[in-house]
Amino acid sequence: MPQNVTAPEQQQIIHRTVLDNGIVVIAIENSAADIIATRLFIRAGSQWESREKAGLSHLLSAVLTKGTQKLSSIEIAERVESVGAQLSADTATDYFLLSLKTVSTDWPEMLELAGQMLRYPSFPETEVELERHLTIQDIRSQKEQPFNIAFEQLRQAMYQDHPYGLSILGTEAAIAKLLRSDLEDYHQTYFRPDNLVISVAGRVTPAEAIEQITSVFWDWQAPQTPVNQPVLPLIKSQPSRVITPQETQQSIVMLGYLASAVKDPNYAALKLLNTYLGNGLSSRLFVELREKRGLAYDVSAFYPTRQSASTFVVYMGTAPENTTIALEGLRAEVERLCTSSLSIDELQTSTNKLLGQYALGKQTNAQLAQIYGWYETLGLGIEFDTQFQEDVTNVTPEIAQAVANQYFSEPYISLVGPNEAINF
Repeated sequence: MPQNVTAPEQQQIIHRTVLDNGIVVIAIENSAADIIATRLFIRAGSQWESREKAGLSHLLSAVLTKGTQKLSSIEIAERVESVGAQLSADTATDYFLLSLKTVSTDWPEMLELAGQMLRYPSFPETEVELERHLTIQDIRSQKEQPFNIAFEQLRQAMYQDHPYGLSILGTEAAIAKLLRSDLEDYHQTYFRPDNLVISVAGRVTPAEAIEQITSVFWDWQAPQTPVNQPVLPLIKSQPSRVITPQETQQSIVMLGYLASAVKDPNYAALKLLNTYLGNGLSSRLFVELREKRGLAYDVSAFYPTRQSASTFVVYMGTAPENTTIALEGLRAEVERLCTSSLSIDELQTSTNKLLGQYALGKQTNAQLAQIYGWYETLGLGIEFDTQFQEDVTNVTPEIAQAVANQYFSEPYISLVGPNEAINF
């Protein structure tokens, strides 16, 4: 099922095809540099974990590169380093990822190595134990960082029993109980060709990319049973205030609003509002609350792209004695979007900034392979690249205000700081 889409700003052809065993291949020929970047996406991630096994996909990503049925961890490292390539595994809420970057002459060899790792990991017991220990250390370290504490308690309050409510690292209790057999079960369940997207960008034609990928994965057949899909709990909006007293030099003030998933029609408008509020030194929050009022050490906003319901978050680091007015200031700036339309100039400036940063995120082969493979994995299709940019330019002040009124009513509030500063 071949499909070609032209990216006008780069005059590149993005070629999409589905192999006989179900692997989706995205190929972007870009000969600007003698580099081929490859992203192998598995449609899995922390969203596919039970709460009892939270952190499983992250642990798997940590040990996937540490051995195959034929190669030890040292042998894998030597092969990669001998040609100056880069090979790593990672996980996110909505996908699992194996990343590869190398010069074009070494790409066939490195792709074959990546295929071995993806299909035949050995999960050495000593490596599992080591990575389990390191993950627990990372979890404990995050519990000492005020921003992470604030975001963790905000996320749990907003998502409750949904997998998005937990860090990708999982919980210390869950990680301590994970076994090598859990990794094997997860791998066997989700690592299958009809659940795989391979995105390639660089000095390689689509035909060459498809031929090479076919030669590595042709004998990998999908099971008869369909891929297990997660059964996710309903997210109920129940705004609340959560606090953690901590003797810190600054208070963290964080407001969260349940927001739309990436496929929702309001996604582009929310991205634009996020850019206007908290993206960079010219953003509304930075100018009003830091530059003019001197309230913030750090102030920003973020709205991550998610397959399920996302969060729109504004936050500030402030002096403890300013906690109350910082909270009032943040809330006032968000609620202002509901009562006052953006001016044409404000809207145009934010549109230009958002689309400019978006274009800068598609310059290298690694970025191209990442973004188009990611879109395919989320079920958006490669045409989403063009659609998103059109949607952003079509946002009007009236649309932006209507979207703000839909989402920014009552916030979840998360506070971390000295007890006397946050208890009010």
